[in-house]
Amino acid sequence: MGLIAKVYGVSFLPVGRITYYSENLNESNSIDVGDFVLAMTDFGIEVGKIVVGLRDMEIDEIGYEIKPIIRKLNEKDMKIYKRNLRDARDAFWECRSLVKKHGLEMKILHARYTFDRSRLIFLFGAEGRVDFRELVKDLAKEFKTRIELWQVGVRDELKFMGGVGLCGRPVCCSEFLREFESVTLKDAKKQQLLINPVKISGQCRRLLCCLRFEKEIYDEIMEGIPEQDDVFEYEGTMYRVTNVNIFTGLVTALSDDGRLLKIPFEYFRKAKIIE
Repeated sequence: MGLIAKVYGVSFLPVGRITYYSENLNESNSIDVGDFVLAMTDFGIEVGKIVVGLRDMEIDEIGYEIKPIIRKLNEKDMKIYKRNLRDARDAFWECRSLVKKHGLEMKILHARYTFDRSRLIFLFGAEGRVDFRELVKDLAKEFKTRIELWQVGVRDELKFMGGVGLCGRPVCCSEFLREFESVTLKDAKKQQLLINPVKISGQCRRLLCCLRFEKEIYDEIMEGIPEQDDVFEYEGTMYRVTNVNIFTGLVTALSDDGRLLKIPFEYFRKAKIIE
């Protein structure tokens, strides 16, 4: 086991990625899940929300320099934070108006000030690269602070916009999914889903994130089970797999002389597979 640090998990956006910070030993106020704190980010000092309570984590697992939380928001800090939120909403709509004025193909998704208002950050989505230099000039002139525009991917774009999935529920990325995992067609095939792009893609036009939710279960069930076209020996006869049904737990195979065989999964956990 490597070096251990006591850390809090902090999120700076609704359903945003979790960043870990160490406790500030000089902070006298206790910090709990749901509290707002000041912390240093790449943009400067920002307000984040505690989403993971104090816990032990290996430093190697975190993978970056762990900074301490500056402090829990006090009454004065909270007033500043609320004012920044209100002004950022105004900036959001003003930026959208300027985007339209400049005829730019981009969607403004989010705006926020750093705590000291030294930066005003906009997140946007777009199909490709966007030349927003003139937009930045107008924004800097309007808001008298440093302007930063950051493009996000299509899955992050949907996180901000929200929507309803094929299941009829709000899309996972806007409800609870803080980080995206890689999803491949192999995940869909393992679950024996019909490979129809419309049925297995989300509103972001990427493979459904939920295809990964049960991956470990399917991996466990299919451990030691042959795949299509694998060959195995059964009672002295060689068979080639023609179908694997994960729901019935049966493997269907055909011998060279046309004999059809159905065998439960349990058999293959002991049988020798000839690939």
